[in-house]
Amino acid sequence: MRYSLINTVACMLFAGISVQSSAAGTLGGLVEDFGNAYRNGKTTHLVDIDNDSLLLQRDDGFYTSGLRYTQRYAIGDAAKSTAFGWRMGQELYTASDVKLPPASIRPSDHPYAGWLYGGVFKETHHANGTYRKFGIDIGCLGPCAGGEWTQTNLHRLLNQPLPQGWSRQVKNEAGVVLYADAAPVRWTSGSSFDVTPNFHGRFGNIFTDIGAGLTVRAGRLNQLPDQSALHAYLRVDGRAVGYNASMQGGYFSKNNVHTVAPKRFVAEAELGVAWSSAPYGFNLAIVRRSNEVRDLPNSIGTQNFARLQISYTP
Repeated sequence: MRYSLINTVACMLFAGISVQSSAAGTLGGLVEDFGNAYRNGKTTHLVDIDNDSLLLQRDDGFYTSGLRYTQRYAIGDAAKSTAFGWRMGQELYTASDVKLPPASIRPSDHPYAGWLYGGVFKETHHANGTYRKFGIDIGCLGPCAGGEWTQTNLHRLLNQPLPQGWSRQVKNEAGVVLYADAAPVRWTSGSSFDVTPNFHGRFGNIFTDIGAGLTVRAGRLNQLPDQSALHAYLRVDGRAVGYNASMQGGYFSKNNVHTVAPKRFVAEAELGVAWSSAPYGFNLAIVRRSNEVRDLPNSIGTQNFARLQISYTP
């Protein structure tokens, strides 16, 4: 199943990239368009934070931290916005309880893992609510990602228990991940309510999955990313997992100290509020994700964390 799913995702992603590249002409055309957006477009700085500690419960485990900085350069008009950009980020994964010493971590518990990456992307948004995105991330899984240093020092700063299990994290591996996301339609009811389905996938030696979601928004809605807005939203999503190196180790790595099998289907719900008024934007949400580890009980493996995004467009 893993290999057939990998092939399916690969076909979807490369098809999406082929369509986008054809629209731009060639790879050289994409580079030229990126340069044009960089020189003449509107620049937006975005900081994304995922962290279970933001819920003020002092729980720490599984997908415990995600930090990303993005710069995007957008050009367009009232009907369409095209943006190019780059991003860099770090994701941290741990056992269900960071206070457990290595010898006490059960065989079915989530391994410790860090993923440090950077990449480039293109996205096109239309005023009718449809969009297409694709990009590539290149990075490092394992001790080279600096997960132990980040989490240890953050916990010292927040006066939280220090993580004990990083000595058993997955091994080093360089990683490449292609990703794509598309919304083919948006359904509206008046000017203050809409529903948008989307389809997404990733393909690489760190993450390979394919999924679909649905986002419901209510309030003062924006039609394009840089417009003013104030609305609540609910996003539900499900994905089929082909490979997850944060649990299985890098695809080409050998002799990992501790790895587990992933569940082949993972569901997620996100409830939040979004506000934007030039030059600032702010999103705050609570995310609930189903158990990702095959042999871990759902009562233990279900995750809750907060998601925060801050944007600035000078």
